[in-house]
Amino acid sequence: MKRKSSYAKYGYIFSIPFFIAWLVFMLYPICYTLLIGFTDLKGVGNTNFNILWDDLFKNYKFVLSTPSFKTALVNTVIIWLCNFVPQIILALLLTAWFTDKRCTIKGQGFFKVIFYMPNIITAATVAILFNQFFAYPKGVVNDIMVGLGIFKDNVNMLNNGTVARGIIVFIQTWMWYGYTSIVMISGVLGISPELFEAAEVDGANRWQTFFRITIPCIKTVLLFTLVTSMIGGLQMFDIPKLFLDGGPDNATITTSVFIYNQAFAGSYFYNRASAASVIMFIIISILSIIMFYMLRDKDEVALRKLIRQQEKAYKRKQKGL
Repeated sequence: MKRKSSYAKYGYIFSIPFFIAWLVFMLYPICYTLLIGFTDLKGVGNTNFNILWDDLFKNYKFVLSTPSFKTALVNTVIIWLCNFVPQIILALLLTAWFTDKRCTIKGQGFFKVIFYMPNIITAATVAILFNQFFAYPKGVVNDIMVGLGIFKDNVNMLNNGTVARGIIVFIQTWMWYGYTSIVMISGVLGISPELFEAAEVDGANRWQTFFRITIPCIKTVLLFTLVTSMIGGLQMFDIPKLFLDGGPDNATITTSVFIYNQAFAGSYFYNRASAASVIMFIIISILSIIMFYMLRDKDEVALRKLIRQQEKAYKRKQKGL
């Protein structure tokens, strides 16, 4: 009899480098951030700190009571919602367009590349590019508006907080709708074609097929998109920071920009920045749990509950015997 070799140990060996990297670059920074949120650590090059035993949550109270943090949190939520809603609507429309068997589109690959291309461009490049587009007194948009007679003279549009916030919303939507579309299309392509064929035989039109078969079948993909978009939206940094550095008058400041300013932009309050980071971590975690709960598969939950009840009944019956 030949002894069978076990290769499980090699899997553990190969995972050691990743595990070490995760410990050094992920777990340690997270734990250190949690720690210094309860300390008085501040100042460049300072590594000495004391835990605030007298008022352990002093930094958290300060951050939550700071008007600029409240403004940043409101701005972050508004910008995320205003770019996610049109982004998901546009992605669903493109998904319906590309996956409809009754609608033959020539050059689908070309269109998919074009839609996805903005996501390839780095956020820093896009932010600087749009800053130059809307520059004052000379910028592309100003020149076009004056040439068309819409503006009598050049206007500093970036001094208006609503306009600046709207531009950031447009940039975020433009950069991410292609990625969301690709994810949605991948989810639809994983649905059994027999469902669509049965719906077509039963006389369902395109809208009925999309809303009653496609959407329920990609609920998991929608949940993934929603959660990842929320996490990315609440951590938005590159575009607001490089576009207008949170201006004008904190109209485009986000929580990530606030944390950066606290930690590195002259004040060097590492303790307050860490406290703000932990607060955002808690907010994101709570919202993620709520989304998972609201979009859970109720039929699957009911089935699991029924199976557990049957298993308990079977065990009680076995004990009785």
